[in-house]
Amino acid sequence: MSFVADLRTLLQGRDFQRLYGTRLASQFSDGLFQAAVGGYAFFSPERQATAVAIAAGLAVLLLPYSFLGPFVGVFIDRWSRRQILVISPLLRGTLLLILAALVLSHAPDWLFYGTALAVLGVNRFFLAALGASLPHVVPPHRLMAANAITPTSGTVATFLGAVAGFLLRFVAGPDAAGTAALLALSGLTYGASAAIARAMERSLLGPAYDPALPQAREALRNVLRGLADGARHVARRRGAAGALGAMASHRLLYGILIAETYILYRYHFTDDADAALGGIAVVVATSGAGYFLAVVVTPWATRRFPIETWIPLTLAACGVLAFGLCVTFHEWGFAAAGFALGLGGQSVKICTDTVVQRDVEDAYLGRVFSIYDMLFNGMTVAGAAIAAALLPADGRSVTTLAVASAGYLLGAAAYRLLVPRADRPPVLATEAVLPQRQPPS
Repeated sequence: MSFVADLRTLLQGRDFQRLYGTRLASQFSDGLFQAAVGGYAFFSPERQATAVAIAAGLAVLLLPYSFLGPFVGVFIDRWSRRQILVISPLLRGTLLLILAALVLSHAPDWLFYGTALAVLGVNRFFLAALGASLPHVVPPHRLMAANAITPTSGTVATFLGAVAGFLLRFVAGPDAAGTAALLALSGLTYGASAAIARAMERSLLGPAYDPALPQAREALRNVLRGLADGARHVARRRGAAGALGAMASHRLLYGILIAETYILYRYHFTDDADAALGGIAVVVATSGAGYFLAVVVTPWATRRFPIETWIPLTLAACGVLAFGLCVTFHEWGFAAAGFALGLGGQSVKICTDTVVQRDVEDAYLGRVFSIYDMLFNGMTVAGAAIAAALLPADGRSVTTLAVASAGYLLGAAAYRLLVPRADRPPVLATEAVLPQRQPPS
């Protein structure tokens, strides 16, 4: 069935409608929030956005999802999920109103980022509760379709919220008052998400009481032991370890290039914050185009080459194209590089998803995907931190480009040394067993 036909069928269920509406309202607000924080931190004319500030901003936006992720399930399996979906948006909305007040009062950066970090930490619980609630509102034979539709719809809602946020920023103004207005609007939208969730019956989404569940403190210790077990399991499987290493290498080097691109657009290509934001929007758009094209290209390529050949080829291509397109320091080169890295990076990710799902035993998949999640976002932040040490004030650095490019080539060579050539025929990279946890998007 098509996406539209599946969605139409699922929407016949009243409870699914409400859970779906809660997701869309919340993730649209996520986009507004990200536009407000990104615009304020990186493109406000009142602030000097350094590479260190960009690294801090990426840490705020990404790390809660990585390091809280493995632990939130302990509480999602003990607290009323419906109540989490009601209380979390209200708490986030309140924090956003506080954040708006901090912006208006020109509060210190650490207080601004700390509050934003709290918003995203609460959001991690909300998203986990959404995923755990889905089987309670969808019949088993529709669950796979629902698992495909709802995250995709949420991603689209976040993108639309970010676009709306950037447009509203031009209307409200790039100064502190405009940012505060956008944060307040995001907080009100979170309130709408809570109102939709409240329409569901309190016990609908579980969890069912289970006296055999260990105490929360013991469960948290079990999570840490589980992550260690997952890491040891992967270490014994060269294919999965190599794929995770390739993905982590790309995210590290991508983080370096993200930081350099932001600084270049802010201080080298133009001295106008709004023009810089427009230029970054073009790079984001080309990256998104590459991201979606990878969904088509990767299955085609992995029918012709083994994944073990395609991953190092893609990493090497990213290294060559990143340097060749960007070294002239023209804006069109960075837009083109955004497309190439979006395509190549997402292709590596699709292959990594498949290898992990194929090679890791089912009993370890959840733990391994927790490690995957931590690497995916944590390495991006680490790359931005490396860039902060390398970049000059205006971002123009051939050395930084060379480091990133060489890193891609070394990553390709290391993967080839670690992972032997496949003796299996090429496979479709998107044909894999459904994991216990979806890989990070």
